[in-house]
Amino acid sequence: MHLETPHADRVQPGGYQLLLRLRLPNERGMLGRIATTLGEHGGSILDIDIAEVTPDVMIRDIILVCENEQQARDMVAAVGAIPGVEVIQASDRTFQLHHRGKIQVANKVNIRTNAELAHVYTPGVGRVSMAIHDNPEAVWSLTIKPNTVAIVTDGTAVLGLGDIGPEAAMPVMEGKSMLFKSFGNVDAWPICLDTKDTEEIIKIVKAIAPGFGGILLEDISAPRCFVIEDRLREELDIPVFHDDQHGTAVVVLAGLINSLKLIGKRPEDLKVCVLGVGASGVACSRIIMNYGVKNVIGFDRQGAVYAGRKEHMNEAKDWFADHTNPEGFDGTLEEAMEGADMFLGLSGPNLIKPEWVAKMATDAIVFALANPTPEIMPGEIQGLARVIATGRSDFPNQINNVLCFPGLFRGALDAGAKTITEEMKIVAARAIAESIPDNQLTEDYILPSPFNEGVAQRVAAAVAAEAIRSGNVRTKSTAVFI
Repeated sequence: MHLETPHADRVQPGGYQLLLRLRLPNERGMLGRIATTLGEHGGSILDIDIAEVTPDVMIRDIILVCENEQQARDMVAAVGAIPGVEVIQASDRTFQLHHRGKIQVANKVNIRTNAELAHVYTPGVGRVSMAIHDNPEAVWSLTIKPNTVAIVTDGTAVLGLGDIGPEAAMPVMEGKSMLFKSFGNVDAWPICLDTKDTEEIIKIVKAIAPGFGGILLEDISAPRCFVIEDRLREELDIPVFHDDQHGTAVVVLAGLINSLKLIGKRPEDLKVCVLGVGASGVACSRIIMNYGVKNVIGFDRQGAVYAGRKEHMNEAKDWFADHTNPEGFDGTLEEAMEGADMFLGLSGPNLIKPEWVAKMATDAIVFALANPTPEIMPGEIQGLARVIATGRSDFPNQINNVLCFPGLFRGALDAGAKTITEEMKIVAARAIAESIPDNQLTEDYILPSPFNEGVAQRVAAAVAAEAIRSGNVRTKSTAVFI
């Protein structure tokens, strides 16, 4: 028997799903003994099935949930110790789903005859290639380009895992591809680059851009991510979007919009404290200020960020310092939170205290988005903050980028947008917020479920309309014969 998963010490958020295949005597009472043993070790059985049966032997498949990998190993050992029971296989459901990857290329038409082969490949494809050569605009109607996005990463800032490299980043990028397809019907493909050189990444992305209708930058560490996105936005004529910055920012704004409906405050009257002035912190601050918030005070490891600060600054923080903190506050985060209307955390675990939240303004908003452990756990500030959001799915009000990027790219591609503007992000946030009717809003329900099919459709429609309104779209000059 081999339990196919590493890192037994890591707790799996939301439960760890274990699949057991057991060979046992075909005797009355055996299944009961197995179920009792699993229960005694904390397992919760989801399903039991029979894979094979003979007069003497039965092979059963059992699916159960446990808290972590170590508990799973303990249960496997306990079941294997029951006389007559053999553990044929024990496997992690998550690892099984990743076997040989999670995505594939699929044909839109079948190739079953010589005639079909001639249409999709030689000689017929040559005429299509020449049509594009003669009219480059035809690439948007005769290839996969108008529905295809490259998900580009160097693996330097992956989830909460840090710099794990391009190969280890692939499962995350494959998952992103699945979300694109499932929620936006966009065909996205992982491009994991074995380089950390900013200029080389820019050069590679520009070189592959002809095959894609958009570029999603993902999990690239700051401050390089700012330079890479800015340069590619300037030098390419297709949408370029750094999801760690702007996907988070759009959903944060959506959550803020609905929070303000509940508490009856206006954006221009808010005092907002932001902990974490990296990629997400800068983008979130920018979008809420474009929405109307005027008083944002940011903090990094060195303390308050203000105009004129010299230590531990970079180009992005210089911009942040010049556009935030209008009163030049240079005190502590604890001091700044006194009387603040909103705390936005994009930093690390357990960095703020309940007594700081208690000193915030009435009807305080706390978005503690560090993963997997937020800046403060929701249970510590119940009754102290009016609205609480995290980045986790096991608490209400999850700030989840999947509410944004599938619909946003769907709308941008449909409209033929050349770039993603700040206005397109704001209308995307409004569309997410408006997916919940005002009369259904509560403190624990400010954001819709990612599985609400109407969300991506609303976002796509709003983004496409804004792109067309602003003139930020390709000029379709020549009709293409199809």
